[in-house]
Amino acid sequence: MDRHLPFAGLHNFRDLGGYPTTDGRRVRPGRLYRSDSLGKLAPGTPDWDRFLTLGIGTVIDLRHPWEIDARGRVPEHPSFAYHNLSIEHRPYDQAALPPGTDPGPYLAERFMEVAEDGTKEIRRALELITESARSRTPLVFHCASGKDRTGELAALVLGLLGVDEPTIVEDFSLTELATPALLAEWSARNDGRTPAWPAFGRAPASVMRLFLTALKARYGSIEGYVEQALAMNATELAATLRAHLLDDAPATRPPLTYRRATDADAPALVRLRDTAALWQLARGIEQWKPGEKDEAHFRTRVAEGEVWLAYAGGHLTGACELWWTDPAAWGPRPPDAGYIHRLMTVPHTTPPGTGRALLAHAESRIRAASRPYARLDCLSSNPRLRAYYEKAGYTVVGEQPAKTDGTGSPYAVTLLEKRLG
Repeated sequence: MDRHLPFAGLHNFRDLGGYPTTDGRRVRPGRLYRSDSLGKLAPGTPDWDRFLTLGIGTVIDLRHPWEIDARGRVPEHPSFAYHNLSIEHRPYDQAALPPGTDPGPYLAERFMEVAEDGTKEIRRALELITESARSRTPLVFHCASGKDRTGELAALVLGLLGVDEPTIVEDFSLTELATPALLAEWSARNDGRTPAWPAFGRAPASVMRLFLTALKARYGSIEGYVEQALAMNATELAATLRAHLLDDAPATRPPLTYRRATDADAPALVRLRDTAALWQLARGIEQWKPGEKDEAHFRTRVAEGEVWLAYAGGHLTGACELWWTDPAAWGPRPPDAGYIHRLMTVPHTTPPGTGRALLAHAESRIRAASRPYARLDCLSSNPRLRAYYEKAGYTVVGEQPAKTDGTGSPYAVTLLEKRLG
């Protein structure tokens, strides 16, 4: 499941559904959306028709009135009510910030200003979300880029629903998938210029992590903020939201099916890897970074080896690469193995066991090629991943202290091997 819904003019429209809660439930899909400016919608266009099909009954616009005057608002329609709640009281120009400004502490401080200046508006937004939840009517909230003001409100709602902090951080950072489009849009509005601040349009995990740390330091928790700053009953509010916006985890899952990737799948593979990278970074795992592998990489892997996609119920849930040589990690070897790389699954919505199933599928392809070994490597600094592969039957057979893939500095990897029956 790609959280970004496809629109031509909206780049950061996302469904908050599917996130797991700490008690084993999940946020109900199709009920809460977050977005960049809906002022880009226009009646009579495919985007407008797509938006109306979502059945949204409430739109919350978090922008300043002057932003709405300059960029427009969502067109009026009898199917939904529109509310302008400007939660930011001290505007600033991100694009013009000095290049050396660290986005983590700078934006986290702005978020705290919003949390304390915009209490009236934030309270009203939570009331509207609660009313929408009770009436089982979808709701969307948005600002300009769908990043900061929208991200802050999303964090409060997800926290009240019982979503854990790493997932809240991850949700914020998913704007990174929309950053290139947001930058192109800004440049088109500004005579082709580039923002002075290199972090404009970015959503590093450190921003949300620092904001939540500051909020907890001052109020104890998100619930404490709701009680103390918003003068709301956080227990009742959370109970109402959870009663209407959470589902039990599905008891059964559709079976996995597999398809060999083609060149046309390269964009989906890039997006899957970048999404997995943001999941890792939100949890402090320094392994993958968004943007490291482009479409050309996956087209090369399709041409020189095999790339396999896994689907459940028609939705892409994972992928992996299968190579027939790997001299960078393993050196020159006889043709006795297949080498598994970039095992990726879709965070949160993938059926349990998808990673193991993809491994097994790759191993079946290696057997079919009459090769007795499956081999792979993982960063030596990632013991959690090493343990995952060991539980799947792989044995550590060595270390490669200076692997290089031609895109960066050498790095150390642990080599693992499995004898195939």
